[in-house]
Amino acid sequence: MKQTIQLRIGQNLTMTPQLQQAIRLLQLSSLDLQTEIQQALDSNPMLESEEDSADNLGAAQKNNEETSSAPDSASKNEAPSTGDASDAPQAAAEESSSELGSETQLADMPDELAVDSVWEDTYDSILPSGPASSAEPPGFENQSGPAENLHDHLLWQAQLTPFSELDMAVAVAIIDAINEQGYLASSLDDIRAAVAVDFDDAEEELEDAEIEAVLHRIHNFDPLGVGARDLRECLLVQLQHLPAETERLKQAVKLIDEHFALLANRDFAQLGRRMKLSQDDLAQVMVLVQSLNPRPGNQIASKPAEYIIPDVTVKKVKGAWRVELNSDVVQRVRVNNHYAGMVKRADNSSDNTYMKNQLQEARWFIKSLQSRNDTLLKVASTIVERQSDFLEYGDESMKALVLHDVAETVGMHESTVSRVTTRKYMHTPRGVFELKYFFSSHVATAAGGECSATAIRALIKKMIAEENPVKPLSDSKLADTLKEQGINVARRTIAKYRESIAIPSSSERKRLV
Repeated sequence: MKQTIQLRIGQNLTMTPQLQQAIRLLQLSSLDLQTEIQQALDSNPMLESEEDSADNLGAAQKNNEETSSAPDSASKNEAPSTGDASDAPQAAAEESSSELGSETQLADMPDELAVDSVWEDTYDSILPSGPASSAEPPGFENQSGPAENLHDHLLWQAQLTPFSELDMAVAVAIIDAINEQGYLASSLDDIRAAVAVDFDDAEEELEDAEIEAVLHRIHNFDPLGVGARDLRECLLVQLQHLPAETERLKQAVKLIDEHFALLANRDFAQLGRRMKLSQDDLAQVMVLVQSLNPRPGNQIASKPAEYIIPDVTVKKVKGAWRVELNSDVVQRVRVNNHYAGMVKRADNSSDNTYMKNQLQEARWFIKSLQSRNDTLLKVASTIVERQSDFLEYGDESMKALVLHDVAETVGMHESTVSRVTTRKYMHTPRGVFELKYFFSSHVATAAGGECSATAIRALIKKMIAEENPVKPLSDSKLADTLKEQGINVARRTIAKYRESIAIPSSSERKRLV
């Protein structure tokens, strides 16, 4: 086969370093972007922050003003007025007397103080006077440390309890076996085996009664009921700590202790017959039971609070919704003109080549930041335009929207829209939402239109909030009600939407009143 040289013309997409940098900045959250910008400022001398440059400019102007006003002050000192001449001797006398007093105090200072004396009894305090000494110490409300979890909270209480060495080991093993909700997740045999690691004879001599005695003391820790082995035991511990004069306390203890299975099945008719209570009396007992905490461990936060900084803000101005970038999120950067002016075009030295490369990278970085801001503003404006009814009336007016719809409007690829809406947040008059929140699938209506899944969830939540608690609406009834409004949704879809917004089934929502 003969080898020949052929010329072909074609097009292909190449991921240049500039494009890779732009895509990487596009998918960063606001906090990650601030870190990226700070790293670029630290590594590239050609970049500078606009805020820092403005501060430096202000300081330079202030120095120039002070320098220009210096001759005037000197001339005033050379030719003082009559008032200044009369005050000068007094000021000089005060200065000399203060110096003399300090020298006298130092001269009178003994080498050693008496054993039973205190420094403040002999000498005055040398703390500075004026606004600095009278100023209040800095506040500590913003100095956040690591959040205390349930394990640390219980261990701290155990250390304050007069346990023996063996009981303390049992308490630590029990606390280690408590899950985040506050329940004991291990059996007594597992706890005995854990204690036996440090005590050789514990596995044979440690009885269940001793372990349960320590467990009973942990039940009294804060929060009450922690370390319970099941819900029944947890509720009983909390009831035992209520005042004896609490109304319906005895009936509540009997209900949990003897008829817990009927309570779990919400068989209120059978409960009333077994406990010989009327419906109103049983309702009062249920109010007391429902005031208890079924998950005591959730009272202790195990994770620190995460704060959200919105990337864009939406507000209504003269009847129209306006979208703006949050200027407080992104630090503005620019090219340092002083260092950029040092770059010489015809110089090929290593220093000049380094400065050229840094200048080019700085320009690419600034261009990528600008591209990110423009893309984010375009996508957010399109979302607000499509979901203006949501901003006006709430979740029930949310329209169906997918990535393809926004991509067609802004003229970008769906992957780009997906990157720019991930971990980006919008501040609206109705709250702060992730941009992904405004996208949802749709369900066909009887009129041939579309209804978003978010609007259906809002309708389900509204109907359940207005239902009769004695006879709650089932999933089939909810589907029939939506069908009457022209929204065709299957029963299993209703169940899926209901579970996604953490609403229990109709049997679990049943109440006496």
